[in-house]
Amino acid sequence: MENSDLISVKAVVSGYVQGVFFRAFVSRWAEELGLSGYVRNLPDGAVEVVAEGERKELEKLISHLKAGPPAARVEKIVTSWAAYSGSYSGFSVRY
Repeated sequence: MENSDLISVKAVVSGYVQGVFFRAFVSRWAEELGLSGYVRNLPDGAVEVVAEGERKELEKLISHLKAGPPAARVEKIVTSWAAYSGSYSGFSVRY
């Protein structure tokens, strides 16, 4: 795989997304899709996802974010794409 196929995305997910296993849900999908980065809760009640990998896998992750785990209610996702940094060794849940 060439590095030109790699990209980074930051997604901020708003709605009822904390306390509903959202971070575990994101982490499971990111690992299954072979992505690196992290997921964390934000003080305003949103969840931030920073992920790197192949664009098609990142787009799959974003589609899973839109659905969320069963107890979640996703109201809005703001995404911003950036250059691949290669600074994550795997995918982690930050507390």
